[in-house]
Amino acid sequence: MSWIWILIASVFEVSWAIGLKYSDGFSNIKASIFTVITMILSYVFLALGVKDLPIGTAYAVWTGIGVVGTTIYGILFFEEPKDFLRVLFILLIVAGIIGLRLTSKN
Repeated sequence: MSWIWILIASVFEVSWAIGLKYSDGFSNIKASIFTVITMILSYVFLALGVKDLPIGTAYAVWTGIGVVGTTIYGILFFEEPKDFLRVLFILLIVAGIIGLRLTSKN
């Protein structure tokens, strides 16, 4: 169940990072409320996940999925660069996430 908590936490991680962009420096109240709520939920589910997982592994996977998801969203919706090296390094993060999951004893 811990890995499911980390995955849920990661979805909220991506959500609050994207919400932060839409909050426009916390001047957009609706986006700001969304951002704060998803931040809290992300930390709650991360806390549930680290009950049974090593903190380093859980945190690396949580942030890794957050980085990858936020970057993909940025490429698709904010016209952020999608050059070869950027995509390659994102794929390396994905490989690291998979490696951490495969080598975890939980």
